[in-house]
Amino acid sequence: MSRYLDLSRRKFLKTGAVTGVAVFALPLLTRQGPSATAVAAEAADADSDARLFIALQADGTVVITCHRSEMGQHARTAVAQIVADELEADWDRIAIEQALGDKRYGDQNTDGSRSIRFNLERLRLAGATVRHMLRDAAAEQWGVAAADCLVEQHKARHLPSGRTLDFADLAAAVADRQPPSADAVSVKARKDWRYIGEGKPIVDMADILTGKGTFAADVRLEDTVVAIIARPPVVLSKVQSVDAAEARKVPGVIDVIEMPANTEAPVQFRPLGGVAVLASNTWAAQKGCEKLVITWSDSPNDGYSSEAFRKQMEAANEQPGDVHYSKGDVDAALKGAAKTHTAQYYVPHLAQAPMEPPAASARFVDGVLEVWSCTQNPQADQSLIAGMLGLEESQVRVHVTLLGGGFGRKSKPDFAAEAAYLAHETGRTVRVQWRREDDIRHGFYHTVSAQRLEAGLDDAGRLKAWRHRSTFPTIQSTFVAGAEEPGFETDLGLRDPPYALEHIQAETGRVPAQLRIGWMRSVANIYHCFASQSFMAELAEAAGRDHRDFLLEAIGPDRLIDFAAEGSKFANYGGDTDAYPFDTARLKHVLRRATDLADWGRDMPEGSGLGLAVHRSFLSYVATVVEVTVSEDGELTIPKAWVVVDAGTVVNRDSVRNQMEGGSVFGLSAALDAAITVDKGAVQQSNYDDYQVARMPHSPASIEVEVVDSEAPPAGVGEPGTPPFAPALCNAIFAATGKRIRELPIGKQLSA
Repeated sequence: MSRYLDLSRRKFLKTGAVTGVAVFALPLLTRQGPSATAVAAEAADADSDARLFIALQADGTVVITCHRSEMGQHARTAVAQIVADELEADWDRIAIEQALGDKRYGDQNTDGSRSIRFNLERLRLAGATVRHMLRDAAAEQWGVAAADCLVEQHKARHLPSGRTLDFADLAAAVADRQPPSADAVSVKARKDWRYIGEGKPIVDMADILTGKGTFAADVRLEDTVVAIIARPPVVLSKVQSVDAAEARKVPGVIDVIEMPANTEAPVQFRPLGGVAVLASNTWAAQKGCEKLVITWSDSPNDGYSSEAFRKQMEAANEQPGDVHYSKGDVDAALKGAAKTHTAQYYVPHLAQAPMEPPAASARFVDGVLEVWSCTQNPQADQSLIAGMLGLEESQVRVHVTLLGGGFGRKSKPDFAAEAAYLAHETGRTVRVQWRREDDIRHGFYHTVSAQRLEAGLDDAGRLKAWRHRSTFPTIQSTFVAGAEEPGFETDLGLRDPPYALEHIQAETGRVPAQLRIGWMRSVANIYHCFASQSFMAELAEAAGRDHRDFLLEAIGPDRLIDFAAEGSKFANYGGDTDAYPFDTARLKHVLRRATDLADWGRDMPEGSGLGLAVHRSFLSYVATVVEVTVSEDGELTIPKAWVVVDAGTVVNRDSVRNQMEGGSVFGLSAALDAAITVDKGAVQQSNYDDYQVARMPHSPASIEVEVVDSEAPPAGVGEPGTPPFAPALCNAIFAATGKRIRELPIGKQLSA
């Protein structure tokens, strides 16, 4: 497994650096010894994926580099499955190394459910390339034709004679071998896959369960001091004055340092500023921080109030907005409808709230700034730190630890930059530790949103017209000062309605951002799916129709939707529309399967109900059915949920199931009690007591997940399970109680 502790270029004991696949005579990787990945990267040719991702040790161990971050989505396991399958490596003779931040790996941002869909074919080719090299080296050693040889389960085999050579026997022979060109390499046929598509044990599980896994807060470098930072309570505020006299008296406190202020929009990923207390241990740093007396300056965001801002968004939705997708004449169709229905929905700010708060360690030695961070995007850490400190990016080395959850928060490198600044400023090795309160109060928040939907029905209760208005502070504001017009968020469940209608329109209003806005698991799909799928249930009720039948009818015939051809700028999650069309047949299939599994339409006891929702996001199709029971006093229990996912080609079926379960519980958390509220510009929540995530008693007693068998290209998995859960839950509550939930969190609405 990976080692993160005390790594240094100067301590590398490299015994073999080669021009082809790296070969090491290292019996084990120790704290004083090198990281196989680091050595492989040093020796790698930037044009060879095989050299970047695969190292062969002298004993035949295959070291596979994972260039994506591991935060519970099992990226390391999936990457290993892909490479080992094509390489024909024995699963018990592989080791996984975590890549440093390095542009030679291409995109390392573990975000947007892209790890597999962006890398499956690339990693297959890397594995197949080394397999061809091993085969050819064996053929030369035997003096036979390469066509008469194959590689199978860690051995090269000469078919006519039955002779074999282990990978260990070939390590030296392939060391200086030039990798073949890509067009000379053939990958395996799907029918021959050994690991891809199957469930495999999680490679990090034993280390995590036994406490050996290294998370950012676990990193222990020599002579480290710990920093706790008091940050401005309102974005764009700064320190006006600070009295640190009492803080310096706390035993263990070493220094108090004012951080550079971030007082100009756009905030980007720069640290907020504040005052750092450096101490010999975390407790002393925390107690010292509590003793600081700070006066903060005024901020243009001081007047931000959740309640007033909600009214501002709802008022914006009463007026025509910026049009992002339009077909037909919605105004005329609504005016001529036999029946119209309108509803408004609200979702508050949310925090990612991962179990592990942000943390990072840094040291600056011999002109090299090294950082150990629980980062989703090490290259972003490199760029921000280099720019902030006036260094070249090559002077910044980012080591990626295990992430105790990320959900988008840890793709922002502000916390790593704080550690880097303090290390550079003081000459010390510094670990910046965020407390839970810091994470809840000073994050990059999932935006707040208000939505207004209108629809028209004909005399037969069929859907004929649809308008969806959505108003929210945009993520663009983080990068462009004063930005109010949304960017990519409109692609996420707003301008991609799957309905076979002649009259559709998607619009957005404009409001300013007054917190740091960032992405969270599923991003805008959370609020857009909540509103649109809740509204569909309302329309079915208004039409006197079964919800499933009404929804299937609205989706219409099987077809491939080309939103670009229909006038939308829909980006399709970065997927080529030929490879990843919006396929309504797949959408309807997951809907039918989920409702079949739940025995949709069965008689339910009083106070119980079933609700459904279906949504395409990150190129995957997910349908969720939730069963609820609501007692007379409003107590909610969830006996079961059913999820069907079509994510195209999957690498690890067990991981896909896990992600659907985890995504559902994440959606449940957003629905039940989670809300970030703001008063006078400051976030009011601080910890899990007032920003609650779903506990075991609140979660479904069971979640049954079905993964659709598919040969379509791989789609996203980490995020698509989240959006349908909240609307399916609220639709089930209506079925059980007749109470319509149009705003989140549900909180005490059931007992009101």
